[in-house]
Amino acid sequence: MSFLTNTSVSLDSIKEPVRDELKGFDRFFRDAMRSKVGLVDIIARYIIRQKGKRVRPLLVLLSAKACGTINESTYRGATLVEILHTATLVHDDVVDDADTRRGLASINAVWKNKVAVLMGDYLLSRGLLIALERGDHYFLHSTSNAVKRMSEGELLQIQKSRQLNLDEETYLRIIGDKTASLFSTCTDIGAASVTEDADRRNLMKKFGENVGMAFQIRDDLLDYEGRKSILGKPTGLDMKEKKLTLPLIHALQSGVRKDAKQALRIIKNGAKQKEIDWVVEFVRTAGGIEYAREKAEHFANLARHSLATLSESDSKSSLLQFVDFVMERTS
Repeated sequence: MSFLTNTSVSLDSIKEPVRDELKGFDRFFRDAMRSKVGLVDIIARYIIRQKGKRVRPLLVLLSAKACGTINESTYRGATLVEILHTATLVHDDVVDDADTRRGLASINAVWKNKVAVLMGDYLLSRGLLIALERGDHYFLHSTSNAVKRMSEGELLQIQKSRQLNLDEETYLRIIGDKTASLFSTCTDIGAASVTEDADRRNLMKKFGENVGMAFQIRDDLLDYEGRKSILGKPTGLDMKEKKLTLPLIHALQSGVRKDAKQALRIIKNGAKQKEIDWVVEFVRTAGGIEYAREKAEHFANLARHSLATLSESDSKSSLLQFVDFVMERTS
């Protein structure tokens, strides 16, 4: 999932309230990744070179600072989440046979699949040990639940993509498990690191869940209105992978029955570029794109509402800006 955008809200400005703390996190993360086994340490340093946008640690830190004072527990929580996320990416690259990750060769491309799978396992266990060594059992429970949900969501999507019979309720469950679960864990852990207030933690958890839902729906919309190919046409990546996402799901329900059947037939047989253009137009005409936009805005508003009772602060403002950032992204 890309966080590159042309939005009026920049990720850099969102980071401002925790800029110094993000530097502290980077040091903590590097130390946590170290190993006495030479190959593991080499790969760990290679992963650190692939430094992404650090969105998930950012959410942990902003959530913590919006609810209290960032401490060492917050850094451990942010590190646990980022290591967990990195482990899933390493495994995803093996499953997808991906050659690159963040502009560099993927772990499996350099060291082959066996090493990549074992490295992903190492990262997962390292993250869990960070929580166990300091008694962060709440963190462990939250992240374990996220891993469970992410795995279930991925498997359910694979099952449904084979059957091509995905409805909106199941789609929302899939994106909740695959994407929103980790966003929710970030904001939950951030709050839990600084406050014992169960209501406050629950509100922050809901914020993460809803902004994660909005994020994934917006990401799925990019297949229809963004992420253009070199020819300026939609790439249709999800359609090529036989994934039914919300714009198409709604169009199949509300569009002309003959056209809906044709769209399903195209996806089932492997869509070519001209056919993708036809499906995009079908989805647009049937109201699928507008419906998905409205659904994303619904979840964005739920996320904003979750923060209503928080005291005003720069960190709260950045969390609200993050929602805008998610909603405005175009690539």
